[in-house]
Amino acid sequence: MKTGIYITNTERSTGRSLVALGIFKQLLSKVSRVGYFRPIINDQPHGKRDNHIETMLKYFNLEMDYKDAYGFTMSQVVKYMNRGQEARLIEKIIEQYKALEENFDYIVVEGADFADKGVAIEFELDIEIAKNLALPTILVSSAQGKEIKDAASNVDLAVKTCAELDVNVLSVVMNRVPEDKIEEMKAELESVIPADTAIEIIPDIPQLASPVVREILEELNGKVLLGENLLCKQVDRIDIGAMQLRNFLERLGDNSLIITPGDRSDIILGALQANVSANYPTVSGIVVTGGLPPRKAIMKLIEGLPSIVPIILVDDVTFDAANKVAHVKPKIRPGITRKIELSIATFEKYVDCEYLIERFQNYHTDVVTPHMFQYSLVAKAKSKKMHIVLPEGMDNRILMAAASLVQQNVVDITLLGKREEIQAKAAELGINLSEKVNIINPVESEYYEDYWKTYYELRKHKNIPEDMAQDALADVSYFGTMMVYKGHADGMVSGAAHTTAHTIIPALQFVKTRPGVSTVSSCFFMCLDDHVSVFGDCAVNVSPTADQLAEIAISSAESAKAFGIEPKVAMLSYSSGTSGTGAEVDKVRAATEKAKQLRPDLKIEGPIQYDAAVDPSVGKSKMPDSEVAGQATVLVFPDLNTGNNTYKAVQRETGALAIGPMLQGLNKPVNDLSRGCTVDDIFNTVVITAIQAQEGF
Repeated sequence: MKTGIYITNTERSTGRSLVALGIFKQLLSKVSRVGYFRPIINDQPHGKRDNHIETMLKYFNLEMDYKDAYGFTMSQVVKYMNRGQEARLIEKIIEQYKALEENFDYIVVEGADFADKGVAIEFELDIEIAKNLALPTILVSSAQGKEIKDAASNVDLAVKTCAELDVNVLSVVMNRVPEDKIEEMKAELESVIPADTAIEIIPDIPQLASPVVREILEELNGKVLLGENLLCKQVDRIDIGAMQLRNFLERLGDNSLIITPGDRSDIILGALQANVSANYPTVSGIVVTGGLPPRKAIMKLIEGLPSIVPIILVDDVTFDAANKVAHVKPKIRPGITRKIELSIATFEKYVDCEYLIERFQNYHTDVVTPHMFQYSLVAKAKSKKMHIVLPEGMDNRILMAAASLVQQNVVDITLLGKREEIQAKAAELGINLSEKVNIINPVESEYYEDYWKTYYELRKHKNIPEDMAQDALADVSYFGTMMVYKGHADGMVSGAAHTTAHTIIPALQFVKTRPGVSTVSSCFFMCLDDHVSVFGDCAVNVSPTADQLAEIAISSAESAKAFGIEPKVAMLSYSSGTSGTGAEVDKVRAATEKAKQLRPDLKIEGPIQYDAAVDPSVGKSKMPDSEVAGQATVLVFPDLNTGNNTYKAVQRETGALAIGPMLQGLNKPVNDLSRGCTVDDIFNTVVITAIQAQEGF
């Protein structure tokens, strides 16, 4: 099964790269194709690339393009959020991640760097992305500069935040823990972290916290005078060359960076000689300050030495240069193989790799977010492109939705109306209608005569004269429905500017119901925070009979199955089981029995109250032996009053995304919009209509 791991920080500078490298190396020992993805990266100077991505691509020799390894830069994220388009941002990240899934068995996803000021906001966005990618998560934190209790409390808060957002943290990695505090840290974390969350502790490794000369060069914006091929040397300490040489040499430490004015030739030559001497520590590099390069004679002498170190010229005075060097934050970079391999070795030494990887490989979640569901719908619609007719070609929202659908290559679109008027309206709205959007004026269509004559033949038993048939097929709803009937379109979506009756009546007259179905009904896909439920019927049947309710239940179960939702059907009432009496509960009881007789393969429970249907604890209490109670995915309401009000209450109170209504039971898909629909509503309804057409219902 294709899956991934999401690795994120609890704060800045936690050493997350060490964990990402270690996890990646372990996965490569299990599967052959491992990919890498960063949803959000920091903005880079022109011509520069993200360090994390470059390191992973180059060290592991990944067959990936750089641009495919990330979603957005932080400045792009800010623009999306300022425009209130966070949902679209998440959707695009899901699209990019899913595209990578096609090429890799496993994907390591590394979160944001938290380089900006709003760390809390960035963390929540990072976790929201992890949730919508449905990935198990590793939280990486650091104990550096913190008391043990404070470090543990920080992680505890992060884990609880993840739990509130339905993100499953399978492992916590506490990095940079002092050697003598490891057991204390472990005990503290075990006291606050859930038992099913693995705790890994990595001690402070001084070598990993040391920069290399190249990082210092970049921080000082210096110029390399000599030793450009040695810039990967590690710097463990800084020594200022301001005193006499004999005193300076006594203070030299191993892997030292010497900072000295450019006119102190004695210090420069003494440091170079100390580097080759067996009696003195190794020198990592020399920074000459004040913009004063060593004299030509000195440079000539240095160039002739058998062993040199990097020598960097900077304009800063010695004090300023030393201050900047002291604040360099070392990173794991491409090309610095020693540090990369030390990071991987450290991870393998202190982390139970086999246990951790096994947990991630066996991970399963039932969480389905609205963004995930929408992505799956669009992906399914794209898999076999269908042709959808939209009769209301002059409606602003229809035009915007049509343009978006065609631009994203989801479906083929036909708009009905006068071409000149539709194009003028689109231009007025600033919409560039693609040539792929077909526009038909019914009365000017080559099919008009055939359509009205077909309608006349189908309805002449109702004493409809030819002129009435001609008038009917001049109407966009009738013409669009006839396109579906004739197979010139795969489905129709209408209702943005027309009544429900105006949309449904033509479909009932000649598209008609599927064999074995006598009741046309509707359902909504209610996309809640972590799952999707099917609500039926909330739009068509005012007071269905027991037989009609049974049909609605079966149709809704079939709709759920077609859209990837395992149907567990709850027949809702004001009573659960056998406890209640009355005409309405008796109707639901009879409908349940009828549905079970017709479809014994389906899991159906009723009558059952809403809370017992959706709340596991209540369901277990009221109906302990039920396969549906507490885990219902399809909720069938006893009447339109209850269904319509409930779906709207759930939508408004929880912020759930309601997709629909989708009509059920017709031979071919025709769907009705609300006259208050949004562009997104139209987009989603067209998508589900296309999927209905694919599935043949």
